[in-house]
Amino acid sequence: MTDTLLDPLRSCALEIGEAIKGHRGRGLSGQRATQYHLDLAADEVAIRVLGGAGFRVISEESGVTGNGSMSVVVDPIDGSTNCDRGVPFFSTSLAVMRGGELVAALVMNQATGTIYEAEKGSGARRDGSSIQPSGQMDISKSIVSSSGYPTHDLGWSQNRSLGAASLEICLVADGALDVYGVAQHSGLNIWDYLGGLLIAREAGAVAADYHDEELETSENVLRHPVFAATTELLSFMVGAGPI
Repeated sequence: MTDTLLDPLRSCALEIGEAIKGHRGRGLSGQRATQYHLDLAADEVAIRVLGGAGFRVISEESGVTGNGSMSVVVDPIDGSTNCDRGVPFFSTSLAVMRGGELVAALVMNQATGTIYEAEKGSGARRDGSSIQPSGQMDISKSIVSSSGYPTHDLGWSQNRSLGAASLEICLVADGALDVYGVAQHSGLNIWDYLGGLLIAREAGAVAADYHDEELETSENVLRHPVFAATTELLSFMVGAGPI
């Protein structure tokens, strides 16, 4: 491994950004539902770069590749439809697991080049500067984002659905959003949220699963997480149930 766990993650995300440029707008790959040509190009880079750094890779696009004492859970492009259609909100999400422990993460907004990153116990950063959540405690003043369509309004100020979970979680971490959660008929895979999970926690935001499931896992499972700027908002959201 390199001296810091974040070095190969940065290299991987930057190379993915270059690799997808020639594939945007090419549409679906035809190999799997909702998989785009750009997903395949990004995945090839992730396997090569992270595998070369000694990691076992767990990717949305190709499953488990390689061996290693640590695994990287990878969403090569989170928000693939946004990317392919030219909506400037999509990312690469990389989360390092040592056994069952989440120890490092990087989420890169591939549309802007902004990098969110964290190592366990060291805080969270956006482009090298420390970040923290908004501190909002009142749902009526909150900007809430969701995965899937909300079926009911809990009294929030405004709602968004932006199409890239890892980035939306990072926006809770840096205070741009107050809450991010899943709608009643939605859920997230580990590659959707693990990178954002560590970044949010290290920034000072809080998270839980609506069904009290463990979020920090490398198993291929579906979870129903909610992220919030404060424990007060999280308690309100969990008590209300999936939106």
